[in-house]
Amino acid sequence: MMSKPSILVARAIFPEVLQSLAQVFEVESNQSDEVWSPAELTRRMQGKVGALTTGSERIDAALLQANPQLRIVANMAVGFNNFDVPAMTAAGVQASNTPDVLTETTADFGFALLMATARRITESEHYLRAGLWTKWSYDMFAGAEVHGSTIGIIGMGRIGQGIARRAAHGFGMNVLYHNRSRLSAELEAECKARYVSKQALLQSADHVMLVVPYSAESHHTIGAAELAQMKPTATLVNIARGGIVDDAALAKALAARQIAAAGLDVFEGEPSVHPDLLKVPNVVLTPHIASSTVKTRLAMAQLAADNLVAYLTRGQALTPLNTVTGSAA
Repeated sequence: MMSKPSILVARAIFPEVLQSLAQVFEVESNQSDEVWSPAELTRRMQGKVGALTTGSERIDAALLQANPQLRIVANMAVGFNNFDVPAMTAAGVQASNTPDVLTETTADFGFALLMATARRITESEHYLRAGLWTKWSYDMFAGAEVHGSTIGIIGMGRIGQGIARRAAHGFGMNVLYHNRSRLSAELEAECKARYVSKQALLQSADHVMLVVPYSAESHHTIGAAELAQMKPTATLVNIARGGIVDDAALAKALAARQIAAAGLDVFEGEPSVHPDLLKVPNVVLTPHIASSTVKTRLAMAQLAADNLVAYLTRGQALTPLNTVTGSAA
């Protein structure tokens, strides 16, 4: 009887997904959900032909060199800035992610964070909980209008388009967007979105939403210079990745009321958060939960697992990020 191929599941996932993987593979799991150091991750990968990872596991040339038997790493995320994809391709290791299954959930959350930021929900809740609410007043936590205002979306992939549809069709917003490449006329019409330069977007938008993938080119897409171009009444929401925003510069801009408010689900160096962001009242902070509904997270885990099974048994991942020569186990 042939032994099953060995795989590593690097973080805690749904037990039912682990059980499905155990039918096909020998599985080393991490249901205690420790975040391993790079050295420990490299050690755990020994003898494994596949791995299921999250954004906290870095797959780089050093790890690949130490594990020449590795054939696929399946990320349980749509983003993959934890992968050195060129190094994986050079090593003949398949990379995969989980697109599509989280699009609508993440777009929902982006809009929720926009609403909370514009309408000062977190700030006002802290005020109420502190026992400071003693009377109604006409300007108490008066925030920014959302309905009928202008939203500027930087990054117009699936999630950006989902936000644009919600904004235009649900809230009657004027939708501007900036992207590396312009959408088709049909998609622009569907999203009721108008393509503009980044500078024009920053200067015109009442609310700026970041949904751009992280890369060296997109690092600090929003820094001090960009914040200075925004309206003093504007809000900024980041559901993309940490590093898209210069968090230190944003904290300074918020403290100085250079912009009205910000909503952040992702941070540079997370789970650490820049201490100055914790000191300003006009920011809504959430711990990277934009895709976090039970249904969506289960779908993400299952798609990552399905990528492992498909590649290691049939030589073809379902949602590959790179092109390598497939090799069934």
